[in-house]
Amino acid sequence: MILLIGLVAVLVAGLGLTGCSGTADTREGVASPVDPKPRKGKAACTVTDKLIPSCGAWWGMAPEIFTGVPVDQAIRSAEQRMSTHADVVHVYHRTSELFPTDREIRLARDPARPRLLLINWKPSFDHTWAEIAGGALDHRIDRLAAYIRRTFPERFFLTIHHEPENDVRAGQGSGMQAADYAAMYRHVVLRLREKGVKNAVTVMTYMGAPNWAAKAWFEELYPGDDVVDWVAMDPYADSDVRDFAGLVNKTRPDFPRWPGFYRWMQLRFPGKPVMVAEWGVFEDAGSPKGAFYHSVRTQIRNYPQIKALIYFDSPQAPRGNTSFDTEPTTGRAFTTLARDPHFRSTRVPLP
Repeated sequence: MILLIGLVAVLVAGLGLTGCSGTADTREGVASPVDPKPRKGKAACTVTDKLIPSCGAWWGMAPEIFTGVPVDQAIRSAEQRMSTHADVVHVYHRTSELFPTDREIRLARDPARPRLLLINWKPSFDHTWAEIAGGALDHRIDRLAAYIRRTFPERFFLTIHHEPENDVRAGQGSGMQAADYAAMYRHVVLRLREKGVKNAVTVMTYMGAPNWAAKAWFEELYPGDDVVDWVAMDPYADSDVRDFAGLVNKTRPDFPRWPGFYRWMQLRFPGKPVMVAEWGVFEDAGSPKGAFYHSVRTQIRNYPQIKALIYFDSPQAPRGNTSFDTEPTTGRAFTTLARDPHFRSTRVPLP
């Protein structure tokens, strides 16, 4: 909490902060180091080796989750429903599964519409983070590395055991403390690299909820700049969230020292791109879905460090329906958002 209080003090004072990744102006709407000077013409927009678009942000989708529809059918259905394409497809894998699958590879290599993969992997449900960090699953990591080297040389996003906050067991010796998570993440990334996986762009994905961010161990989750390329959050709009600003900077009266996730990321990781790796609007959100999508379109440019926005489209999400087109008016509003030039300025590089 000492670091958190210091960060809030910086915000209140309106000063810049030198952090682990460089220096940034902490005001929302001010360009960050990952946001280059405006360029003229679409031809000038480029993509870095860490998959950072030089103009605007990637538009992505986790399509028709919990429906059982295969990912290639689901993303094409979602693209048809929103009348435009997705730059990023968010897929989920666990334990000993090998990835990307044949379906996912075909999506990435579609010559008419190439897509970036965001692969979300939980290495185990049976081993603690401490055990994984100690090498218990090295055989699994090595097998995966060999498969990736053999089948998929293209760059892709990789997040490891996303949203770890609610899996932390703070007791000494649990093997699931926050520091154990950081050690596990580091071990997996370094082992993959050692075994030849050089094309994974790594993402550290937080839940984006104030109650977890206020925990004394929260800062200990971070694995380190050398193994994290992007930082991400997974916020959802419920009855307490009325617009995009409230989504990415959620605060709560019972946690008055928490400044909001985007503000915290600006201060803590000023040189890293931010991904909204999952976001969704529930039916009981603080404003109608259509109005909420309009707020995203009008406010997204106030958050220049956000370089990817990936919607979680599911009629059966654990807390409600996040389908983006539950009625015609909301579907049209979502299409308008998805087609906004901010998300159409940089092309996905061809494989």
